Amino acid sequence: MNQSNFKVGGNRKPEIEINKPGPRKFWQRPDFTLWLYVVFLLVSFYTWQGYHEVRQTEIPYSEFLKHVENGEVAEAIVTDKFISGTLTLTDARGEPKRFITVPLWNNELAKELEQKGVKYTVRQGDNWLTNFFFNWVLPFGLLFLLWGWMAQRMGGMGRSFLNIGNKVRIHSEDDVKVTFDDVAGADEAKQELAETIAFLKDPARIQRLGGHMPKGVLLMGPPGTGKTLLARAVAGEAGVPFFSISGSEFIEMFVGVGAARVRDLFEQARQKAPCIIFIDELDAIGGARGMGPAMGGHDEREQTLNQLLTEMDGFDSSAGVVVMAATNRPEILDKALMRAGRFDRQIVVDKPDLEARVAILKIHTRDMKLAPDVDLRVVAQRTPGFVGADLANIANEAAIHAVRLDHDAVTMADFEAAIDRIIAGPEKKHRALSAEEKERVAFHESGHALVAVTVPTGEPVHKVSIIPRGVAALGYTLQLPVEEKFLSTVSELKDQIAILLGGRVAEEIVYGDVSSGASNDLERATEIARSMVTQLGMSETLGPLTFGKRQQLAYLGVQQEERNYSDDTARQIDEEVRALVDEGQRRARDIIGSRRSALDALAARLREKEVIDGEEVERVIREALGEAGDGNAPRPNEG
Repeated sequence: MNQSNFKVGGNRKPEIEINKPGPRKFWQRPDFTLWLYVVFLLVSFYTWQGYHEVRQTEIPYSEFLKHVENGEVAEAIVTDKFISGTLTLTDARGEPKRFITVPLWNNELAKELEQKGVKYTVRQGDNWLTNFFFNWVLPFGLLFLLWGWMAQRMGGMGRSFLNIGNKVRIHSEDDVKVTFDDVAGADEAKQELAETIAFLKDPARIQRLGGHMPKGVLLMGPPGTGKTLLARAVAGEAGVPFFSISGSEFIEMFVGVGAARVRDLFEQARQKAPCIIFIDELDAIGGARGMGPAMGGHDEREQTLNQLLTEMDGFDSSAGVVVMAATNRPEILDKALMRAGRFDRQIVVDKPDLEARVAILKIHTRDMKLAPDVDLRVVAQRTPGFVGADLANIANEAAIHAVRLDHDAVTMADFEAAIDRIIAGPEKKHRALSAEEKERVAFHESGHALVAVTVPTGEPVHKVSIIPRGVAALGYTLQLPVEEKFLSTVSELKDQIAILLGGRVAEEIVYGDVSSGASNDLERATEIARSMVTQLGMSETLGPLTFGKRQQLAYLGVQQEERNYSDDTARQIDEEVRALVDEGQRRARDIIGSRRSALDALAARLREKEVIDGEEVERVIREALGEAGDGNAPRPNEG
């Protein structure tokens, strides 16, 4: 498996913790479920008993006396308010008839009942307050608790099933401790936001010239680049209250709740102006209208969006209220949000470059005890494409690794282990490979490394490993760029295809067949080749054209490609993609075939040490080519 230009996601963590949750409520404790079921069973039994007693017919007292006189009363229950029981007569279902009557008391009744042999019981009637509590308050109260407990256990919409109040988190000017000193790697964004801070501190400054401060600032960028942190830093620098809410928290099961929350949010902000309103994950409510099925929660989302548009139009920017929002999907936002007068400023918070990554690492390691051998620039060079959240995770993983090995300080080896863990996954020490599999993996990774150091534009090899990691990686070859690059030429992409196919070619040359270990390499090589043909116009046959129209589905969050070319063009595209992959395979076969001794030497060193660095890779290749008797053997990167 060849690893280059890594992107790590899914581990986004907030840089500062606010609104720390309090202790768990009593209904969130594990034993609450047991007690709830017990109470529910008791109430069910009580209700059934009451229902059983109610299944009786009220008769006049005179009729009751006739039944007594005729000996038709089998059993009676006498209270101070009524008499109930069963008759010897049966109903249509063959069951004894039940009765209830209100007595007209006289002293002869007891004597007459005894004379007729009626079995009766005298008891005191229930108090009306007790009846009201057990018949009404207790059952409905338990049902309400059960309903609330079920809503707490449900995910998504059910989680807030009963909570339709305001969820806005208000932080006073003294609560926001984050400043621009806590943000690194976003110098352009901080420069843009500095003017917003100046307007908040002195709104009259721009009004003297007849202008007005921007109503809205939209922060756009990949996940983990620090958009939320920047918004907090603006509030901290300006020293104003900070209202924060997530876009998803506007939406509830009940229609109209989201719009009501928007109105309440802006009303509170007007009362505390100057201040900042921050809406995180704006795409949750700001997606383009008219996309997808207009039903259920989608209607609620559109109503919330309409209310947000109305509020942003309705408030005066001179009041000192600035609306900030963050999103990593600006392409799906409704155009009405993006127009001037709403989100006037749109600031891109992009992935950090090398110098920015160094600055970010310094921030996340300023409270750590670092060993003298730690070089944060090397760590930054090893993490191209990483965002601030990823770098924070690397620093934390390095500290955890140092504690695990009982180090007195965090060493460079701890950072190397943390990077390897995040890029390729944790080591699978229990996954023992057989001798044959270990040898094949060693030749596979050696093929990647040999081609990488030989092709003209190959990035330097940093490390080669045959230690299993993650779910399926049995080994990896790690390349690091010498400098930050934002463009790729045709030659560089072709060299990358050859490097990806080097492992599979090495297996084919050594063993005469291939294994399934190259599946990911084939997939990535094919993607590069198809992108060169269909998107980058790098095919000599098809020319500088793009094929396939790609659009983002707002309500699904996926890309869909619309085919805008003929079947004959599709056949030519397939032929061009195959030609590029075949060319890369041929180049890899020529390189490895002419340097077979270097391949064998690299594989032997890998089987011995399992992990070797880039310097050792180049040294082994030079020694092997010298031992082959070719005094003029080409050095690495000379093709």
